[in-house]
Amino acid sequence: MADFDWLFFMEILVGGLLSGVMYSLVAIGFVLIYKTSGVLNFAQGAMLLFAALTFVCLTERGISFPLAFAITFAIIVVIGIAVERTVLRPLTNKPPITLFMATLGLSYIIEGAAQLIWGTQVHSLDLGIEDVPFDVGGVYISQFDIFAAVVAASMVLLLSVFFRYTRIGLGFRAVADDQFAALAVGLRLPWIWATVWATAGLVALVAGLLWGARVGVQFSLSLIVLKALPVLVLGGFDSILGAILGGLLIGASEKLAEVYIGGYFGGGIEGWFAYVIALAFLLVRPSGLFGQKLLERV
Repeated sequence: MADFDWLFFMEILVGGLLSGVMYSLVAIGFVLIYKTSGVLNFAQGAMLLFAALTFVCLTERGISFPLAFAITFAIIVVIGIAVERTVLRPLTNKPPITLFMATLGLSYIIEGAAQLIWGTQVHSLDLGIEDVPFDVGGVYISQFDIFAAVVAASMVLLLSVFFRYTRIGLGFRAVADDQFAALAVGLRLPWIWATVWATAGLVALVAGLLWGARVGVQFSLSLIVLKALPVLVLGGFDSILGAILGGLLIGASEKLAEVYIGGYFGGGIEGWFAYVIALAFLLVRPSGLFGQKLLERV
């Protein structure tokens, strides 16, 4: 242990935690929809891609950042509400596999629409933050990772405050706890669902911009949602706190595993190590760390 490089360890750990915050942001989009409707929205990745692609194509045509952001947000909100009203609402009370297949089909439709409208070429996205190392007490951290983590953490904090202290947020929590009780006290479920889908669209937009700036705006961007699945398994599909903690655990563990044990497997384990953790966790606690509702349903 005397020869152990603690500064290098901290550098890898912090980098993993910063990536984990971005994983959490993607996972929260799933949690918002699942809590209110019980739907695992597999189209969230396609919405993320569509939002990032729309934004970057608008800016490439000379539209300013704020205006492009506002236009993209309006478009993604319309898409989300249209999906909820035309596809998911008619399938209310259908088996979960039916809803899952519906959102899976929607993901391909949205991706196809993005390709039809904006083309298939790869775009670079510059948010004005250079990806250069930043020295913090001898630990080198990517400046862009810090920026992305701050943005993602701020987004998570704002969502937490919104859903805890605002009237709409209280309605959301009531619907998440018991839809029939929420209807009995006069809450308008269609309005709540529309708000949730709009919020999920905003999350998809912010996550799409952050990930697009890191890896480029391309069609593989929609696969980012696959990394959200282990996060949800660890944290629970209906817990925002679980999504945050699960993202941090996944981000840190995959980075550390790649550096310290990846050599024993020929390297490249970062891409699949998170799923090993998720599978092992399913065997021990299928409901996730904060999946109390799932335990109650069983």
